[in-house]
Amino acid sequence: MSRIKSRDTKPEMAVRKGIFARGLRFRLHVGQLPGRPDLVFPKHHAIIQVHGCFWHGHQPCKLFKPPASNKAYWTPKIERNRMNDERSLCLLRERGWRVHIVWECSIRGQSAEALEVLLDDLADWVRHPR
Repeated sequence: MSRIKSRDTKPEMAVRKGIFARGLRFRLHVGQLPGRPDLVFPKHHAIIQVHGCFWHGHQPCKLFKPPASNKAYWTPKIERNRMNDERSLCLLRERGWRVHIVWECSIRGQSAEALEVLLDDLADWVRHPR
């Protein structure tokens, strides 16, 4: 478990590189905001969170499979992660931030064209509040 990274993961890096290439600038893992969001766009008052499907209990998802061993540890752990995510999301929205969550499954295993479409959509979402 010591090798598990909480930042600079492959899905996060893919989003960061794609968003940067589209001319958007952001701050990383801002500690003053609830949940230390992955990408913060202060100019647009927007946040993109990149969640791993396993660690954040994404259901239904092909990448999330509850562990078969040590369920007494993993089930509460993943549930705590979900509760923390929900609490952070509520606090951020109360403070006026727009939040978009990108799941690992929407990036991992996708074609280059599908990833480009996702990144274009994210850049449009950041630039143009609805």
